[in-house]
Amino acid sequence: MRVLVAVDSFKGSLSSSEAGRAITAGIHRVLPDAAVTAVPMADGGEGTVEALITATGGRTVPVSVTGPLGYPVEAWFGLLPDGTAALEMAAASGLTLVPEEKRNPCITTTFGTGELIRAALDHGAKRIIMGIGGSATNDGGAGMAQALGVRLLDAGGKDLGYGGGLLGRLCRIDMSGLDHRLREVKIEVACDVQNPLCGSCGASAVYGPQKGATPEMVETLDAGLRFFAGCIEEQLGLEVAGIPGSGAAGGLGAGLLAFAGAELKSGVNLVLDAVNIDSYLQQTDLVITGEGQLDGQSACGKVPAGVAVRAARYGLPVIALAGNIGPGADSLYRLGISAVVTIVSGPMGLNEALDRAFELTSDAAARTMRLLMAGQKLPRLF
Repeated sequence: MRVLVAVDSFKGSLSSSEAGRAITAGIHRVLPDAAVTAVPMADGGEGTVEALITATGGRTVPVSVTGPLGYPVEAWFGLLPDGTAALEMAAASGLTLVPEEKRNPCITTTFGTGELIRAALDHGAKRIIMGIGGSATNDGGAGMAQALGVRLLDAGGKDLGYGGGLLGRLCRIDMSGLDHRLREVKIEVACDVQNPLCGSCGASAVYGPQKGATPEMVETLDAGLRFFAGCIEEQLGLEVAGIPGSGAAGGLGAGLLAFAGAELKSGVNLVLDAVNIDSYLQQTDLVITGEGQLDGQSACGKVPAGVAVRAARYGLPVIALAGNIGPGADSLYRLGISAVVTIVSGPMGLNEALDRAFELTSDAAARTMRLLMAGQKLPRLF
């Protein structure tokens, strides 16, 4: 039997690579001779760069950049064998870089993300894949644009400071200093949300509170992004506010569209293409996918859904493993997932489940294979 393991990370417990190893070990306990190929997966959020590096044999490039609070942080990007650079904005401007008591999206900046892009250009990248999940920011990509040479000037001709709270002071956008190398690079943004820039479904209202925004801050930030988008449309001739995904990462999606000429794409499909998943699917009998939680949202651009849709092209059965099965998980069956299996073997607390994640995932894979073997012995009932 040939088995393809293509799982996302189990957040808080296993990386995609670790989950793949656990599932492989469980399969081999039952079928020692099975040919198992584990391909790390991600959807544009945390773990995207690691998945791409592992799947393609790339390498990590460390970079010192400006963190979300304006202080230096150590970030990185991946350089893949074909010269593609894989970036995660969270490495430079992520929420985990800001202590909880200091979280304030009115002052956090994406300047370091722009520096990360510049570092990739310095390494000769002609294609950039960027994951934009996990941001600490709500500045519409203004800081990123400034790091790439754009000047955002107030009424007095002074450069705007950091943070989404100052966007309402913008008067003029000066593009003359924009890094010319951006004209020669293709930037594809792995985006797993469809939020517009502003309004009740926009960046500030939906994601601002988890970054530390009070209701008053949300109003200020939303107004700032709306004003920023108006300036972009008036001065650059680009309408970005209503584009699905423009509100991703505190509006970084809009900034990448306006200032870097980027394309917003489905994160999971971008990763699937980058690792050439179809070449693996053409040589397999069974696919195992999964992530920490499967629920109704999993059908909307998450790894299990993306893998199942691709596998359906080849008529392959797909089993999904999950730490938790939530409401709406049944929607995945319509996308091609054959069965969903929880890794939790009995009543236990969250901390225990996280501590035992590798063991539980491996055991669940072994149980799954035993069920499949039992199914082969059943008479043809269907």
